[in-house]
Amino acid sequence: MHHRPAVEMENLRFSYPDGTQALRGVDLVIEEGESVGIVGPNGAGKSTLLQHLNGILTGEGLVRIFGLPVTKKNLREIRRRVGLVFQDPADQLFSPTVFDDVAFGPLNMGLGKERVITEVRRALGAVGIEGVDGKSAHHLSFGQQKRVAIATVLSMRPDLLVLDEPSSNLDPRARRELLELLQGLKVTKIVVTHDLPFVFQMCDRVVVFSGGRVVADGDVFEILSDEVLLGKHGLELPYGFFPTPLPPETKQSNDHIGQDRSDNPE
Repeated sequence: MHHRPAVEMENLRFSYPDGTQALRGVDLVIEEGESVGIVGPNGAGKSTLLQHLNGILTGEGLVRIFGLPVTKKNLREIRRRVGLVFQDPADQLFSPTVFDDVAFGPLNMGLGKERVITEVRRALGAVGIEGVDGKSAHHLSFGQQKRVAIATVLSMRPDLLVLDEPSSNLDPRARRELLELLQGLKVTKIVVTHDLPFVFQMCDRVVVFSGGRVVADGDVFEILSDEVLLGKHGLELPYGFFPTPLPPETKQSNDHIGQDRSDNPE
């Protein structure tokens, strides 16, 4: 059987009704199992790009997900396979209880009651928050809401997890916990974010997006240590953060990657 990449985009173009050209010919291939960060200035078209991955928006050009063209007849299957987690959990959590939120997808897929309960428990376990299923998501902390939002897509067993600004508005501890949670999930991941250290710790590859186009694409260390490239596209690393290359096998297990060394005596 021919291996299909998780995502294939060829010459993808999209304009909003007001004439704003958001995507200007995007070519991008993401292989199954990759963790890819998409970074770029505000207004670069990153969120527009994400919404093409599960057919919320459709532009001109080609988008295929695991070999399936994103067309009307494939949308149901594609939306099962692509879990899109929005920046604000409030856009995703609208049911009376956490259980109902997480069960929404599996119920829509037509799974039986027992199976839905199993999937909800599995998804909440995967994000490390058992025991909150009877509560309303609005009574949880923001970090917990983010986890529930991820659980709402994990309950459908997606093959591709797409996260828009996952670390925004999280305190340092919740941010670290979310990072560890995402590192442990064995699916293809795409993260759109301004948080470059988060990308450095989570992703192997970075795509720099600017003016509706891919302007750079490569190894996370090479891209994030290229200050000229980052500066040209309105990106900068936080003060005192230096990406440090590590042997690949330590990538997932080292918490000190790219640590802040600004206050250490040289």
